[in-house]
Amino acid sequence: MKKLLLLFLISFTLLGQYRTYWGYIDKKGKWVIKPQFYEAGDFIEGLAWANRGGGRGYIRLRKTFLFRRLSWEWAIKPEYRETWGFTEGLAKVWCINDKRGYIDKTGKMVIAPQFDFAGFFSEGLAKVRIGGKEGYIDKTGKMVIEPQFEFAGSFSDGLAKVEMGDRRNRKCGYIDKTGKVLIESQFKDASNFSEGLSAVKMDQKWGYIDKTGRMVIEPQFYEARNFWEGLAPVQKISRWGYIDKTGQWVIEPRFESAHHFYNGLAAAEKDDKWGYIDTTGNWVIEPQFDYARSFYDELAPVLIGDWHTGKWGYIDKTGKMVIEPQFDGANGFFEGVAAVKKTIK
Repeated sequence: MKKLLLLFLISFTLLGQYRTYWGYIDKKGKWVIKPQFYEAGDFIEGLAWANRGGGRGYIRLRKTFLFRRLSWEWAIKPEYRETWGFTEGLAKVWCINDKRGYIDKTGKMVIAPQFDFAGFFSEGLAKVRIGGKEGYIDKTGKMVIEPQFEFAGSFSDGLAKVEMGDRRNRKCGYIDKTGKVLIESQFKDASNFSEGLSAVKMDQKWGYIDKTGRMVIEPQFYEARNFWEGLAPVQKISRWGYIDKTGQWVIEPRFESAHHFYNGLAAAEKDDKWGYIDTTGNWVIEPQFDYARSFYDELAPVLIGDWHTGKWGYIDKTGKMVIEPQFDGANGFFEGVAAVKKTIK
């Protein structure tokens, strides 16, 4: 018994010497900001949210030593419960009064914290929740569409998905930026519009409508995602493939899972391994990874091993491992750097 207790104490002590932090690397795998954050987001519009303990704020990169290396500084001091990335010049923040508001890149609170929930700005408007209902504000904080919906999505292609009705009979429809209902609530579920079409669910199957509400691809899929680069990943029975905007199969369903196309490549899963296909469905990078994310800024994060003990690295578009698997977590590259998680002593 004493030996077991001693082993436990030794193990606990050793584990206590290691901590997992987030930092940032460049495309050569070199540290731009060494691991030191409990949480960290992507750089968007020049700023990234981060947390070193005690609250979230925003950091920015700065050049030092005659511009030979990069360092960082707080651009907006860490004083928020939660923060999100900047979109269209503003970021939503969760304040200590338990309300959400919006700040600009100087840290100025331009829309006072007053909302129970808040979304990103998209096409000039952001959804907000007050008293259990959702509506939309503009960048001055003016309520341009009064809270009246059970759920409201972001605007895309000039339309936003909204849900109306009680919990049992709730249906999805679409409004324009004046709040006018252009497509009546009739769908069990729906996505945002992308490239002129939106995936919608009728009964238990998914199809696609155009911006007039006309069903252009009849409901027939078990799952359906948005169109990117002219193709949409859809699930037929137990396999995923890709269709074009007429609903024709461009890549027959043969994958266990599939992501959107981005810059001509899509991550797809076959026989429990992930690789990358082109728009004809041919393997450009053979399935060999335990998980794979999309390419951003010419590199993609890939996982070697399981989710608990595996390591993340980065490949280029030839499939070459340009940054060896060594990270406990990895985001895509944005603005030349990527947020990665590393266990250190």
